Amino acid sequence: MADFNYEIIETIAVLSESPKGWTKELNLISWNGREPKYDLRDWAPEHEKMGKGITLSKEDVLKLKASLERFS
Repeated sequence: MADFNYEIIETIAVLSESPKGWTKELNLISWNGREPKYDLRDWAPEHEKMGKGITLSKEDVLKLKASLERFS
């Protein structure tokens, strides 16, 4: 696997926590020094490990928000 780095710019929401302490989080993250994007994934307690996730642009997040408003 290729090396990469990340910086969590802002934690927007912690959606859940597992019994082992992993959290599902929505964060604003800069991957490899690029422009920050919204990211939804599971994280180990100290952010030393991560699970698979999805990365979204601001436009993606706004479309998702509009779609989810139907559930309220």
